[in-house]
Amino acid sequence: MLPEVLVVSAPGKVILHGEHAVVHGKVALAMALNLRTFLRLQPQSNGTVSLNLPNIGINLAWDIAKLQQLDMCFQETGDSWPAPSPAQVEKLKEVAGFAKTSADSGPDSEALGVLTFLYLYLSISQKQRVPPSLDITVWSELPPGAGLGSSAAYSVCLAAGLLTACGDISNPLKAGETASSRWTPEELELVNKWAFQGERVIHGNPSGVDNAVSTWGGALQYQQGKVASIKRLPALNVLLTYTRVPRSTKALVANVRSRLLKFPDIVTPILSSIDAISLECQRVLEEMVADPTPEHYVRLEELIDMNQHHLNALGVGHASLDQLCQVTSAHGLHSKLTGAGGGGCGITLLRPDLEQPEVEAVKRALSSHGFDCWETIIGGPGVTVHVAASLDAPVRQALAGL
Repeated sequence: MLPEVLVVSAPGKVILHGEHAVVHGKVALAMALNLRTFLRLQPQSNGTVSLNLPNIGINLAWDIAKLQQLDMCFQETGDSWPAPSPAQVEKLKEVAGFAKTSADSGPDSEALGVLTFLYLYLSISQKQRVPPSLDITVWSELPPGAGLGSSAAYSVCLAAGLLTACGDISNPLKAGETASSRWTPEELELVNKWAFQGERVIHGNPSGVDNAVSTWGGALQYQQGKVASIKRLPALNVLLTYTRVPRSTKALVANVRSRLLKFPDIVTPILSSIDAISLECQRVLEEMVADPTPEHYVRLEELIDMNQHHLNALGVGHASLDQLCQVTSAHGLHSKLTGAGGGGCGITLLRPDLEQPEVEAVKRALSSHGFDCWETIIGGPGVTVHVAASLDAPVRQALAGL
């Protein structure tokens, strides 16, 4: 049975190593980011389901009886679900109140967020005689469109909240608990499957890495469509920097492919070297669990530097990322791009011996160039259910609409 309020959070992600090389069959290491998306779900009895997305100014409500008349026929097939059909998406767009968009332009990000919610709500609740009447607010610490898995964290939160509300998974919080809890591995598998469906609404043909990291947390190794959890890793302190420079992942991937075709004898060894960096980083991290030493951090820094140079050689660097690396290097720190490159985000490893005043000085220097900075942890927990009172005040206020 649901409590008066259910609060769920899920992390974003960073690619530690393996960007672009992963497209060509190499290993990528993806890690959960301790910037999170939060969902607040409250049962109600007014016959409506409402969605509030304060980050983007969305506040909508639908009559459940009218939603039931859609007859969307969301059917699962064995262990998987078919991708949302164009006809289903168009029907959802009509319900959401969005005008039809051309095949070329497609819905904008705000519309996609609403469509994803409606798709998951109708799909997950289709076995219910009457879908539950709910008030849902989703708020995020993650900047959208920065390559940090914000859409996956959104989909994971929705999947976990709706599956719990419909009784498909249990509420793992026990009476008397004062902080947080997580679902069983079997229940997390179901959350991950439905979150992937949400990602398909948004991205069409996602890899599944982002929702897997957001569901399971920690770190994952991804290669040729196979996702494997990496057990027992140390959490790493990093500075995450958003350059505010927009980029097209599709165009950057295409440019690397073009360079590979043009210079195969040069680019192929670069991709193989990035693969070796990913594997060596994984080895060092696993070694650090038992007894981390300063030498381990030196090796991680060397791998960061080498990979950043490789990524520049692939043509996915950017002047803003060069500037980021120069600023942090002046403070004795090591940085690389994370994600597609061409702007977007970079990560800087923060050694445990680094004093807080030094970190603040780096953040001020980066902010002076117009960058946004967050001091955070990678390798943290995946989707989690919380006791509402245990959340930090800013999160509680954001979810309450204050």
